[in-house]
Amino acid sequence: MKKANRSSTGRTTAALLTAGLLVAGIPAAGAATAVPARIDLKVLVLDDGGSAVDALAAQLRSIGLPYRTVKLGDAGRPTVDAAFLSDTVNGRPRAKFQGVVAPNEIPFGSADAPEQTALTAYEKTFGIRQIDAYTWAHPEVGLDYTDQNGGWAGVLDGARTQVTADGLKGPFGYLDGTVLFEDNSASVSESYGYAAHPREGYTSYLTAPTGGSLVGAYTHDGRSELVVTFAYNQYQEQFKALARGMVEWLTQGVHLGQSRNYFAVHVDDVLAPDARWDSTGNCTPGDLDCVGGGSGTDDIRMTAADAQYAAQWEQASGFTLDLLYNAGSGEEWKAEHGGTDALTTQLLADRAKFRWENHTYTHEFLGCVQDTTTVPWTCAKNADGSTKWVSRGDIAGQIDNNYQWGVQKGLPVDRTELVTGEHSGLKTLPQQPQDNPNLAAGLMDAGVKWTGSDNSREPQQRPVGKALTVPRYPMNVYYNVGTAAEMTDEYNWIYTARADGGSGICEDNPTSTCLPAPLDTATGYGSHIVPQEAATALRHVLGNDPRPHYVHQSNLAEERILYPVLDRVLGDYRALFADSAPVVNLRQRDIGTELARQDAWAKAVADGKVTAYRVGTTVTVQAPSGVVAPVTAPEGTQQQQLLGTTAFGTPYAGQRSAWSSPGPLQTAITLKLPA
Repeated sequence: MKKANRSSTGRTTAALLTAGLLVAGIPAAGAATAVPARIDLKVLVLDDGGSAVDALAAQLRSIGLPYRTVKLGDAGRPTVDAAFLSDTVNGRPRAKFQGVVAPNEIPFGSADAPEQTALTAYEKTFGIRQIDAYTWAHPEVGLDYTDQNGGWAGVLDGARTQVTADGLKGPFGYLDGTVLFEDNSASVSESYGYAAHPREGYTSYLTAPTGGSLVGAYTHDGRSELVVTFAYNQYQEQFKALARGMVEWLTQGVHLGQSRNYFAVHVDDVLAPDARWDSTGNCTPGDLDCVGGGSGTDDIRMTAADAQYAAQWEQASGFTLDLLYNAGSGEEWKAEHGGTDALTTQLLADRAKFRWENHTYTHEFLGCVQDTTTVPWTCAKNADGSTKWVSRGDIAGQIDNNYQWGVQKGLPVDRTELVTGEHSGLKTLPQQPQDNPNLAAGLMDAGVKWTGSDNSREPQQRPVGKALTVPRYPMNVYYNVGTAAEMTDEYNWIYTARADGGSGICEDNPTSTCLPAPLDTATGYGSHIVPQEAATALRHVLGNDPRPHYVHQSNLAEERILYPVLDRVLGDYRALFADSAPVVNLRQRDIGTELARQDAWAKAVADGKVTAYRVGTTVTVQAPSGVVAPVTAPEGTQQQQLLGTTAFGTPYAGQRSAWSSPGPLQTAITLKLPA
């Protein structure tokens, strides 16, 4: 970092810290007598209400990095002055924030505004970095104007941008080199940007196809700013891909919070058949609202060849599927088809190639007893008018019978993991507004600690007795289709307006959008549904979100329509990320543990019960008893133990990170950073 100009006399502690301060908290060699500053591991977010700052705040929140927001437009907001930014603790200068997220290079309007002057002095004194969340290309951010030296400004939709050699050696080394900007609609401009030629002091990290810089570090006057000259929001793939590097640059690679790119896929109803969509009646036989529909349609069930293909696909793709099985349904199928079942035989032969999970013995509904004499169904009542519930014994029996079958067949199944059929037993609105009162006890009897829930209904993890839910994302590949044409026909029914022959559901749902016209059933799945669903799943993967996705065995049968979606997700991911940032494919118990840790950490941070700071090359973290802390640090970091040190964390995306606790007989986590 360029040194600030200063006189040779009157060298205060602050000036000594400024001189040659390359990494926050580490004074230059010539300033050895200065007291090293304490840098609190928290970020200041100066919020102008724009989407760029909002996106960066969302990234900090998702990885568990504490931050304080100052809403610049609020009349009653605190004044950002020297006292707000820093103070002294036990005789040591303290910087209250390790980085600043600002809407642009001058968040307070002018360079000589008192708050701007205070912020500039703070950043110089303590070596604090700033992200200019979205600004335009001009000399004050180290760039030429866009009308000079081949600069350019315009819409970036569909642009294939390039991470520079400096970016790959620096904060964006986890990327493979190319970042493709989203282009979801030909009728809407989704991202605008300014690409311009760098000036002295500017290091480009991302370039536009025209060659101008879109992201880079501008070091000047004793400060360093990450300059971003394209518009974005928190949901766009290009931001999610770059966000990790933006945070690592801002924090100089040392911060609370950690991030992984998670992807897991549950395949429900394995060994059971699934009913088929009736394109004439526009409903599914067996569903209680399918009055008179479904005549002549056959159920969909995997074959032995489908099972072989699944194992081969896993090996080729380097990705493991979770098979959620219903043994009783498989036994019923076998009894109805001559006492043999090639599918079960093949899956058992390949048992070690998959992960397995309990989906109950016969996929029974485990909530209230359903009264199917009405459409939609209702909960049956006892003579006294109370709700009739499936019993504790029946719940435990469905779980344990399935588990014991798996054990007898040598499946690597974990007793603590469960997903009930249709997530039943949990509250089901509108008919069943509460959990089955017998569910918690039934889960306990069967040894269940983690039970799947539907993320579209209950996105937050919650307790069910002594068990915790694991919310799962439903993929938009329907359970009742085996071919692309069937999938497209049902998709059209749901997402087409009544005037175009659809159900109009999309018109009635304020969170949904209708198709401009029905998709061609011959081509619509591959051209529209696959890329859209893959993009949605990839956003989850890039959001530090371990929640699994779920589909059904029918999607691995017949035309095997799930694989194009998974191939697109994995292909797009691997084209974007380097080998240092692989997809993390967890099983349900580990996903549940991760969600529980994230929730406990977020509560501890919100309650102000976390203290974390850096002094020189030492990082100290204190959290409430029982709460593990997520910490990220550079390669070479060691954790101080009572006697000696141990290597800290595990490597991911060029950093080391872990959920951390103090060592034996210690009350705080102490890390020793590499020099």
